[in-house]
Amino acid sequence: MKKLNRHMLFCSLLLLVGVLLAACGSNNEETNRKETATAEPTTRIYKDYLGHEVEIPVNPERVVYHGEGYGDVLALNIKTVGAGFSWITDYAWEDRVKDVEDVGFPINVEQTLSLKPDLIIIGTSDEKTYSQLSKIAPTIVFDTFAPLNQRLTELGDILNKKEEAAQWIEDYTDKADKMWESLVAVGTVKPDETASVLTYYPGDRLFVMARAGLSQVLYDSNVLKPGDKIQKILDDGTGFAEISTELLPEYAGDRIFILTPVTDEAKQSTKEMMDSPIWKSLPAVKNGHVYTIDIQKSDSDASTREWLLTELPTMLKK
Repeated sequence: MKKLNRHMLFCSLLLLVGVLLAACGSNNEETNRKETATAEPTTRIYKDYLGHEVEIPVNPERVVYHGEGYGDVLALNIKTVGAGFSWITDYAWEDRVKDVEDVGFPINVEQTLSLKPDLIIIGTSDEKTYSQLSKIAPTIVFDTFAPLNQRLTELGDILNKKEEAAQWIEDYTDKADKMWESLVAVGTVKPDETASVLTYYPGDRLFVMARAGLSQVLYDSNVLKPGDKIQKILDDGTGFAEISTELLPEYAGDRIFILTPVTDEAKQSTKEMMDSPIWKSLPAVKNGHVYTIDIQKSDSDASTREWLLTELPTMLKK
């Protein structure tokens, strides 16, 4: 009988241990399920400017940015591992960019690969380039000609810097509004004056800027306006348009800004234009309302705009 009791006790203990282990296993599984459910995702789906749906990191750490507007990224205090130096060299904020690798122009796929990026942002719509880069890392096509607030908001979303982007926009808008208001108040500029931005490219090609660079800064002011011809370019959603010197009177505003080009050939074309009878007959020229600025320092990116807040009043008061 005693042996039977001991056997029954032993079996009961085994059963109890089994029940406890099963319960622990169930609790562990439930805990694991809860932890999995509450864990922050490391990637997400983003739909870019051209409609590509891309799985990108939530917190990208090794970004390559290739295209205009690098100063937008800089304004969000993002340090990229790679960039196109043609959009960094000689810019107003060049001294703030260090330890960034040049990935060339057009972008060098092998050099980009060597940087081991976890996100690539490009300003080109070339599908061949996109296909090559997307094999290296998640790649986004970004609209570098979009209005500033849209660009900053999008980049804030892409780079997990939404709050910083919103704060920058608020601060800049306040400072820019005050600057233009002060220029109007002292009579430096009059409301509803028109402005034109012109530049030459090699090949004796004259362009009027509309949705790109300095023109965007001027027209966002709601003080200096585009003329009818430039407004048509804006309505078409393009960044600039090539014109002939004969058409200058149709595009010239009350104030003309000349973007000094880089190449000697384009500089010579600029000089020849400014020596021409058509140029000298323009009202803006006769009134002394012509201003020059290096093309690299005339971008519409966020960091250049901050610099222009101090430069434009000096230019316009001359």
